[in-house]
This record gives sequence, C-alpha cells and structure tokens, in this order.
Amino acid sequence: MKNLNYLYLAFALSFAFFPFTPASAQTTAKQASTKFATLLNMLDRLYVDSVDMEVLVEAAIVHMLEELDPHSVYFSADDLKEANEPLDGSFEGVGVQFNIFKDTIMVVSPIAGGPSERLGIRAGDRIVQVEEEYVAGVGVTTKDVIRLLKGPKGSMVKVFIKRDGENKILEFNIERDKIPIYSVIAAHMVTPTIGYIKVSRFAKTTMEELRIALEDLNKAGMKDLILDLQGNGGGMLTTAINMSDEFLSDDKLIVYTEGRAFPRENTYASYEGLFEKGRLIILMDGGSASASEIVAGAVQDWDRGLIVGRRSFGKGLVQRPIRLGDGSAVRMTVQKYYTPAGRCIQKSYDDGIESYRNEKYERYEKGELLSLDSLELHDSLKYYTRIKHRTVYGGGGILPDIFVPIDTTANSPAFRILLRKGLMSRYALEFVDENRSKILEAYPTEDNFVMDFKMSDNEIANFRNWAEGEGTEEDPITISEEDWAISGEAITLRLKAFIGRNAYEPSTFYRIIGGLNESLQEAIKILNDGRFESNKLAYRTFK
Repeated sequence: MKNLNYLYLAFALSFAFFPFTPASAQTTAKQASTKFATLLNMLDRLYVDSVDMEVLVEAAIVHMLEELDPHSVYFSADDLKEANEPLDGSFEGVGVQFNIFKDTIMVVSPIAGGPSERLGIRAGDRIVQVEEEYVAGVGVTTKDVIRLLKGPKGSMVKVFIKRDGENKILEFNIERDKIPIYSVIAAHMVTPTIGYIKVSRFAKTTMEELRIALEDLNKAGMKDLILDLQGNGGGMLTTAINMSDEFLSDDKLIVYTEGRAFPRENTYASYEGLFEKGRLIILMDGGSASASEIVAGAVQDWDRGLIVGRRSFGKGLVQRPIRLGDGSAVRMTVQKYYTPAGRCIQKSYDDGIESYRNEKYERYEKGELLSLDSLELHDSLKYYTRIKHRTVYGGGGILPDIFVPIDTTANSPAFRILLRKGLMSRYALEFVDENRSKILEAYPTEDNFVMDFKMSDNEIANFRNWAEGEGTEEDPITISEEDWAISGEAITLRLKAFIGRNAYEPSTFYRIIGGLNESLQEAIKILNDGRFESNKLAYRTFK
C-alpha cells in the first residue's frame, strides 16, 4: 500500500495548494482519486503479471497533465533537479566547459571563478582519466562526463590531464563547488553609442548580471540599448518583472495575473531602473517565450521602445511547482498573465499538444518568417497601447513593431549541411587546438582578435578540404564554387566566431556573429535612420 499512500498524499498536497476549492469540486476530485486508487489496488492484487506501480503512476500523471495544457508537466526527482539548475543560476561540479574531441574530453574553457580555473586547468587540456576510470579512446559520451564530473559541493574528484608541452600526465584533485550558469551571455557596444545585451534565460541571478552589464555599458558611453531576447524561452516570472522595471518609470503596471483559484494580481514598477531613459529596442523571434514576452509586452504597451524581429512564441500561462512528497513535482498552470494593455498572448492549444508543438513549423510553411501578410489579425485581438494608443494584438505571441524577415540569401545547400553537421564548430575547435599559442601571441586581447583576425585563403581552402573529407559515400559533402559564392562570407564569419569563442570567451562569439544577426543589424539601422522617432513612442517621458 506504500504506492497508494503516496498517491493519496499527492492529491492532498494538490488540494492544499489552492486557497479555495468549491465543495462540489472537492467531491468530484475525491471520487476520482478513490476510483483511481481502487484501480491501482486491483492491478496490484489481480493483474496477470507483476506491475511496477511507480512507473504506472508516473505514466498516468504524465498523460493526465497532457489533457490540460502543454505547459503543465511532471518531473521525477532526478529530472526536477536538472530542470531547476538553469533557473537557480548554478549547478555543482568541477566548472569546465568541455567538448568530446577525438574521443577525448577536451576543456574548451574553465568557468571563471570555478574550482578548475582556481587550480590552473586550462583551455585545451585533455582529461584522460577520472578517478580509476579511463576516458580517452573508449567512446566516452557527454552523459559519461556529466556522471563523472558533476557532484555535490565539497566532494572531491581526481582527474588526470594531458597538456600540450608537458611530458607527464598532470594530476588534479578538484573540490567540487557551485558553478554559475550565466544568463547574460553577451554585453558589448555595437557602435560608439549603442549597447547590446543578449539574455538567454530568466533565472535567479539574471538581474544581478544584467545590472552589471548595464553599468559597464553606461560607463562605455551607451545612449541607446538593444536587448536581444531571440531564442530566450523564459524562466522566472519575478525576474521578468524586475527586468521590465529597469526600463519603466514611476508606478506603471508591468503585468497582471489571474486564475480560477487566484484573483487578479497587478504588479507595478517600483524602483528607479538603470535604463529608464534612452532609446530601447528589444529583439524577438519565434523562440522568445513566456518571461521574454512579459518584458516585451510591458515595453510595447507603454510605448517605451520598439519590438523588432518576428512574432514571439505565444506562452501566456503561469506555472507553479507542486511537490508530490517523494522528490518529484508537477509544474501546474494556475494563472494566465496579461500585458498592461490587457492582452493575453497565449496561442491556442485546442488541437492538442502535438499540433501546439508543431505550430512553429507551420509558421515557416505558411511563409510567416518572410512576411506577416500570412497572419489573420481579427479585430477581437486588437488592443491599444497605454500612452500613444498604437494598435497591438493579443492571442498568439507579441507581434513586432518592425518586422524583419529571416535572411535566406546565404542559404546554399552546402551551408545547410555544414550547419546540420556542426562542421564549422568542429573545425574551429581543431584549429584552435593546433594554433592556440600562435593566435594568442598574434592577438593578445579579444579586441585585437575581433578587429584584426582574418582567415587566409590557404586556411579557407584547408577548411573546405577538411569539410569535404568528413563526408561519406552515403552522405557526401561537396562545397561547390556556386555554394561558396552564396555562402562563403557567412561561413567565414561563423568560423571566425567559433575560433574566437574557443580561444577567448563564449561572449566573443556574439561580438563577431552579430554581422549575421539580421534583426540586430536592422535595429542598428532603425536607431540611425530616423525610424525610431517616426514611430512616435513615449520614451522621452520616461525620465
């Protein structure tokens, strides 16, 4: 009966979570739980074969939640810990970014401030043994690396490293520690007066990182800001609120939430942010969801800045965790959120989860990534901004103020193959491994590399030969002159970006790859050609 007791506990915790449950609903839920428990009891006692009740209950919970909405989900105890790490802003381990390179664990970069960096482990080091287990030439996998190197703070792990220039294997005893997971993955000036910040998630540490970035860019002479939320799938609601507060002044409404068991709750700007003045552009695309949409919605609805790019994902549901007593949990949708103009931007999930997940492909097939003309914008979805009364829309994501089509001009068949197989990244890793000292000697700083590094014709030829050599008879790779005429510049720039990432910092990649970010390039033009002012925003009132 242990599993049945667990089931009753799960239902009890679910009921206790809500502030008020009508008597009729309590009766219905009690009948359902009794019915389910009876079935489990009969299966346990009478089914023809032995039954793993824990697996059965978990499967039932997963399928039950799928009948509700796409974002109410179940996590086992192990899955929950892994899912929470990006939101916590840290994990526990040795603190290295790694790649499986020629069947060896290569350190791409020790994480700043982590235990490996403190011990002197370097980029380019190869981990050949962990404790008593050899990990070189044995088909080691990413899962193997995580199993061996992650562990609770304070625990010890011994690693053996082969380092170029050293005849002997080096031995390190690493005390595992909390390792930061950074949310602000790039922050730099793209012109003498325009700052750029890319945020990858909304976690507990995001606001501290963002404020440091804003202070640094303000010192560097930033007048205007481009905030890149492309591909940012969201995270913590409180972080989204605080980020919005950095851009909105006075006591302006940021977002409100409402649910069947929860009355409307308004959240307002409450402190003086670090960028309440100046021109603001937020970059969005189909991967921008949830918390990203809260920030964009608040900025758009208050006419504070422009949203540039493509329609965002369309997630307007709020989840809260419910612990189930054994370390597992459900993230249950309990509210919807609304932008200051009253928009719920949740897209429809009436056709089921599979259709909901495939909707992003439908956007491509319908041509939405090239033009917004394919969208049917009904009057029922029309809302108006709070100050300038500009028309905005709800019901399926944030529509950009200025649409930027996806750039397909460099999209040759060979380029698509190189991207799909990750060959540019792999070649850059090998290139840096063989030339690290030469690169750092020729370009002592990241600035030197970004400004001056260029791949020679000989290096480009080497890459093309290497890439074609990675093909097989069944799956050949050919980079024709026609392919190179279409994609050569994009390939060369991506190679430089990957080389910079491996030789310097992860953020180096974004300083270089910005040239291929069509929305970023359009945002810079908008700030320089008068289109920002022609949209008649209210940003000048935010002082």
